[in-house]
Amino acid sequence: MTRLQQQYAFLAECLKLAEIRRQTLLPASRRRENDAEHSWHLCLMAITLAEHSNAPVDLTRVLRMLIIHDLVEIDAGDTYAYDAAGMVGQHEREARAADRIFGLLPADQSAELRACWEEFEARLTPEARFAAAVDRLQPVLLNILTDGEKWREHGVTRAKVIARNQHAREGAEAVWAHALAMLDDAVARGILPEG
Repeated sequence: MTRLQQQYAFLAECLKLAEIRRQTLLPASRRRENDAEHSWHLCLMAITLAEHSNAPVDLTRVLRMLIIHDLVEIDAGDTYAYDAAGMVGQHEREARAADRIFGLLPADQSAELRACWEEFEARLTPEARFAAAVDRLQPVLLNILTDGEKWREHGVTRAKVIARNQHAREGAEAVWAHALAMLDDAVARGILPEG
């Protein structure tokens, strides 16, 4: 295959991201969000909230991470954030998916996107920590905007939400503090049990 054919094969494969359904609901229609919508919303959140990152970040690098980090779910599927059994072996499944999906690209681009995915997963750089914070807080926002419907369906409590998402403070302390206030309000409104 030519370089351009490889790139088009990758782009065609990535369209499958829109077919991966998440547990989170969209506020107006109450239908399940798909991974492509999630990725777009994360990018918009990063652009909007970048000033609240704990450290200065290269926004382009953050956006690259956010737009590619869930591509592995084309093969590995979306693992619900509060599904402990489903998380067993998740990284291994996603690493195999990264090998295949990024492997569709020419070698230089494959290595570049794989390194970007690994940077996101490791959360060692300010960009990765901020991207991870946005990734963790977006579903919290959607759950609040949908009156905790999926939280209640899955028996999720405030304590579980905090345990799952607290590393968001490593990337954006102010955004995490705002999320905690929203969680307190959700408890007060009766849409999230304290636990």
